[in-house]
Amino acid sequence: MEDKLTQRIISNPKYQELKAKRSSFGWILTAAMMIVYYGFIMLVAFNKEFLSQRLGSGVMTVGIPVGFGVIVFTIIITAIYVRRANTEFDELSNAIVAEVQK
Repeated sequence: MEDKLTQRIISNPKYQELKAKRSSFGWILTAAMMIVYYGFIMLVAFNKEFLSQRLGSGVMTVGIPVGFGVIVFTIIITAIYVRRANTEFDELSNAIVAEVQK
């Protein structure tokens, strides 16, 4: 019985749609995160002068807000993924379950 259920799920067009959407969205967010993270690492490696510039007369440098921005970006794209997963992906999953249980 499990094999039949699995086969029905796999052959469902909405399941294929869910897989494609979730996979492509995940890769887009992964690429964005890698660009931001490795961009920061490249700045650290090759443009230390820029990151070490002082902001104002205090001790804070440009690198601190840029590094903080990387962390904030990570939180934002995680929230974007969670929101889409809780709406569009869950709706597709529920539709698949409803169709397969018929």
